Amino acid sequence: MATRPALAYNDAEKGTLDVRSPQIADLARDEKKASDIEVFAVQSLKKDAPVTPSNVAKPPPAPTKPAKKSTPLWVLWVIWYNSYRRFFTVIFIVNFVGLGFAIAGKWPYAAKYPGALVVGNLNVAVLVRNEIFGRCLYWFVNTFFAKWTPLWFRLACTSTLQASLNSKWRFQGADVSLQHLGGIHSGCAISGVAWIILMVVHQFKTKYLFNDSILAFGIITTIMLFITICAGLPWVRNTHHNVFERNHRFFGWTSLCMTWVYTIVTNAYNTADGKFDHVGRYVVQQQAFWFTVGMSVFIVLPWICTRHAKVDIELPSPKVAVLRFERGMQQGLLARISRSAVKEYHAFGIISEGTHAKYHYLICGVQGDFTKSLVNDPPRRIWTRELKFAGVSNTSTLYKRGIRICTGTGLGAALSTCIQSPYWYLIWIGSDQEKTFGPTISGLIHRHVGPERLLLWDSKVRGGRPPTMKILKEVYDSWQAEVVFITSNYVGNFEIQHGCKELGIPAFGTLWDFVSDSPEFYC
Repeated sequence: MATRPALAYNDAEKGTLDVRSPQIADLARDEKKASDIEVFAVQSLKKDAPVTPSNVAKPPPAPTKPAKKSTPLWVLWVIWYNSYRRFFTVIFIVNFVGLGFAIAGKWPYAAKYPGALVVGNLNVAVLVRNEIFGRCLYWFVNTFFAKWTPLWFRLACTSTLQASLNSKWRFQGADVSLQHLGGIHSGCAISGVAWIILMVVHQFKTKYLFNDSILAFGIITTIMLFITICAGLPWVRNTHHNVFERNHRFFGWTSLCMTWVYTIVTNAYNTADGKFDHVGRYVVQQQAFWFTVGMSVFIVLPWICTRHAKVDIELPSPKVAVLRFERGMQQGLLARISRSAVKEYHAFGIISEGTHAKYHYLICGVQGDFTKSLVNDPPRRIWTRELKFAGVSNTSTLYKRGIRICTGTGLGAALSTCIQSPYWYLIWIGSDQEKTFGPTISGLIHRHVGPERLLLWDSKVRGGRPPTMKILKEVYDSWQAEVVFITSNYVGNFEIQHGCKELGIPAFGTLWDFVSDSPEFYC
């Protein structure tokens, strides 16, 4: 099998790079000239195979707007009922069957240790959202199952690890991490609230056995948990994102404090004599106590890694801000940044030449208040977590060859994979990319992504949208890829993911649980 040798990586340059794209520079000199972007031959995996038109991905001239065709119902169902919803279904059914047995008096454990079932569910809900747990899980899968396992198994691993970042964070150009494990997060959180409601109701039915303070803290804890869940509903995240983030986080922290109080007073109280004489060793020996300790550790650990880091901001155009931080990164990671230490964190895909590099970069499209402030009032320092979390691109090491297709600022999540691996093909669709994103990003592309595995589509020059699925299918066959990773907005992700499903191409895209008011295919 003929493969490209591993690329030699250089340190990232300071400042901006005065590197011009050979494809776009010529067009910029003569915008009126009818010229097509150069399309490069895709190397065949067969040894000494000649490059022929059959194994070259050639995007045709910009066609007229294609007629929309309906997506088969089975495709809609398979994509909708993904691993996220399957995880949620299993967790929900198991817990509510247990609730049924508990209500019927057929499960002695639930009657004896109701607090353990409450905090145990909440503990798992927090664990699967923990960045350290996520990084360990990605490391384990990427280390032990890369390339040698059957393709269906590797695809299942990616599907399981893929997670809904936008269920917790607003993002641009960011792959979402632990996406489908988010189904466990949601299922366990809702189940935990259901169990605490049952516990409090039982205490009120036998309130003559309990101190009033226990009943009061039971109600307060339940209300705090219920508000935390309501703040995380898709409708709230979509229409009032800042309200969601502040309330989901701060009511969540309040819920943790109330859970501590409720756990201690419930276990310290002796119903036999009506006194709080079960203190010290007795409380520490209870299951609920240690579940609460675990939940607290999982919540606090990521915040220990928060730093006020130095940042340099390049503004190549009014539409984009390119942030540069010190330190190189492995591919497939994402960064959370904020102007505040505890409020309104935003996630962006990380671009880096490797762990040896001096810098890593974030592409921030100017859309909301936060990204506009990066342009209007560029900070010298910004809050970020030094421990980066893994996105779906981090599982690219599982595959022998793959395709990374992205639109606009989605390049931020895609580029590192193609820079650090010569076995990934980059398709980038956008408008006037070199002028919009600047020479630093263009330089990184043309220094590290060979022309034989790069396809840039400038919709401004080509006169409109490309025949995306036709191009993707040709590149998929020619490159002999095993999988396609998609980073786009809702419309782009929907079209490409459904098209891949119909063509039988394994593909992973963003798990969208809400739709923007006016989505556009290109960022």
